[in-house]
Order: sequence, then structure tokens, then C-alpha cells
Amino acid sequence: MLKVNEIPNSIGYYLAGFTDGEGIFSLSFRKMKDYRMPWNISLCFNVSQRDKVILALFKRHLKCGTLRKRSDGVWYYEVNNLNTIMSNVVPFFMKFGFLSAKKKRDFLKFKKLAMILNNEDHLTEEGLKNILKIRTDMNDGDVGRIKYSETDILNWMKLGKSSETIRQADASIFVDDDIVRSL
Repeated sequence: MLKVNEIPNSIGYYLAGFTDGEGIFSLSFRKMKDYRMPWNISLCFNVSQRDKVILALFKRHLKCGTLRKRSDGVWYYEVNNLNTIMSNVVPFFMKFGFLSAKKKRDFLKFKKLAMILNNEDHLTEEGLKNILKIRTDMNDGDVGRIKYSETDILNWMKLGKSSETIRQADASIFVDDDIVRSL
């Protein structure tokens, strides 16, 4: 677990401010043919920048995540492991926070989604509907890059056993492995 109180305030607030302008908290759905449910749901905290130095500060002080370089020369820092999000990312931003109302709102939704996934509530119909409701309002409702709409996911539930947990449904009807980001 991250020891947030050991991070110098100047670094913590700098990274939070940088995230306020350049970071994103997102939720992705990925179709899976070999899961008990056809959706792998995951969270991601991401910051992109041409300069690797600032992103290395995130990795160093949050003590998690990966740094990668895209083919266009842009670097990105990413954390998508749920346990690490719960133990490092959430406590960091709970302490250092944001100035903008938009980023505060998106982070609180991200935190709520992390708790739903951590408690495995996403494996029930009610939990999945709750996730979809939260996702709709994240990142100003920007659904332009969402591959699987709420309708797609809810239609799957109707095809499956909607009164039982998603855990028990047959996922063999889905074969597409596309990764999507809800931004």
C-alpha cells in the first residue's frame, strides 16, 4: 500500500494538478469469449505526454503503473490493476485532490466504480446497471469512443438469464476481443 504521507506535498500537488489538466479516469468493457460473463470490465488511470520525465514522477511516487511510448512519440503512464488502483491511486488522489469540479467529479465516480469492482458487485445485473449509469456521466458523458453502448450490454443481459447473476450466464455467444475505453 502506498504511504501517501511520505510523498512530499510539493510533488503530490504538482502531480494532482498535472492530472487535473492531462489525466483521465476511465472504464473499459472488453468482450471475452472465455469468461463466465462476456464482459471484462476494468478501470484505468492514464496520463499522456511527449515528455517522459513528468510521467516517470508518477510511476516513482505512486509506486505502480507502466510507462510506454506510442508509435507517434507520445509517452503514457497507465495504471489498470484494480488492486493497485485501490491501494495506490485512490489514496493518492484522496489526499492531494483536484481544483477543477469536473476532475473531482470524475475521480469520485472512478473511486465508486473501483469499489463496485472490488466488491464484485459488477457480477450482478443490478451492479452492472449501476456501472453503466455511472459510466454515462463520466468524462462529461463523452461517448464518442465507447464501442459497446449501454444498449449493447443490456441487450446481452436480456439474451442471458437476466434474473440470475451474470456470473452464471453463457458467454459463448460473443467472440470479439476488441478493447474499448470509455472516455
